[in-house]
Parts: sequence; C-alpha cells; structure tokens
Amino acid sequence: MANLIPDKIMYSTLVRAPAETVYDGFATAQGLDGWFTQGSSIDARPGGHMRLRWHEFGADRVTEEANCLVLEARRGQRFVFQWKPDTADYATTVELDFEPVPDGTLVRVRETGYHDTPSGLRAMLNCSAGWGEALTLWKFYIEHGLRY
Repeated sequence: MANLIPDKIMYSTLVRAPAETVYDGFATAQGLDGWFTQGSSIDARPGGHMRLRWHEFGADRVTEEANCLVLEARRGQRFVFQWKPDTADYATTVELDFEPVPDGTLVRVRETGYHDTPSGLRAMLNCSAGWGEALTLWKFYIEHGLRY
C-alpha cells in the first residue's frame, strides 16, 4: 500500500513589506506577540530555543506552550526550527524562506517530518490548516498592524 501522507506541508504568500520586517514578525518575541502569541521568547540563532505561548487564542480559546529548537536564523532570508506539533511525540522541521520581490517579500513555509500514522495524519491536517491561518494573520499584522 502506498504512503497516504504527503511528505510535507507547503504554503507561500506575498507580504507587502521588506524581508527584514517580515522576518522580525516571526523570528522575534515582540513580532510574534504582536500577532500570534503572548509572552513568547526566542533566541534566534542556531541552537537557540524558542518558546511559543498562547493564552485563550482563537475560537477554541487555546492556552498552551510549545518549546522549539532553532536550527537556522538568517535575518531577512531564512528561519528554521523544530517543534512538536499538537500532541506528537516527535519533532517536525519548519523552514521559512523570505524572498524579496518587487511588491514586498514572498514567504515560503515548508514543514516536514510527520509520521505515517493516524496521529501523524491528524497532526499534519491540523498544522496545514494552522499554517494557512498563521500566514494570513502574520500578513495582516505586518501590512496593516492588525491583530485578530
């Protein structure tokens, strides 16, 4: 039987702002707290740690934390980290690439490492929907200063 789980989640979006500004909206605690988290911390260098904290976030009023390991951090170019999605007992790798284009910055997200199990599929589906929402929230924050 063929593997039914795709090997990655991939999204991209255009954000009408310079690459460094877009990068700082995700790879700094102040940036993340502006649109997504509350009380996060980031040591944005290889081997650094990132703690994401949510308090009553979204329609489900989620309150939780995620501890991540920073693998790569090049301001305005690339940010890579590992985290444990949902209730997974393994880490996935998230790669964010920032490409300057005439209208702003093209952000590309790629997440890999999901297990070919029912819980892996569930985590992948949740994270796939989550990345779509996150990119929209991030874009609105950077372009318009809005937090939803």
